[in-house]
Amino acid sequence: QVQLVESGGGLVQAGGSLRLSCAASGRTSSTPAVGWFRQAPGKDREFVAAIGYSPEMTYYRDSEKGRFTISRDKAKNTVYLQIDSLKFEDTAVYYCAADVKHGGVVVTRMARGYEYWGQGTQVTVSS
Repeated sequence: QVQLVESGGGLVQAGGSLRLSCAASGRTSSTPAVGWFRQAPGKDREFVAAIGYSPEMTYYRDSEKGRFTISRDKAKNTVYLQIDSLKFEDTAVYYCAADVKHGGVVVTRMARGYEYWGQGTQVTVSS
């Protein structure tokens, strides 16, 4: 079992930045793929970014390349999502998810590819 806890959300003005954290505990001996997803009110959950076992294995939502940066601190079992130049449309609950079974070798943009999910952290951008 892996437990994921997101933090770092909050209320921020458009144009600002936030760094979200996803701390993992439990069965963390491997380096799983971790994805960030978000869900705005009335909308489907959508992929934002993901990282594999290697820091070079990073993937982003095509429309948002450049504003999002995903990174990992293995010593802290934590994955970060830096969001710059925040827009009102970024308002959503942000979730992190882990795919343990593939050992970080397979990185998917599909939510169904992740076995473990955090509870989410709210990001609200004021215009």
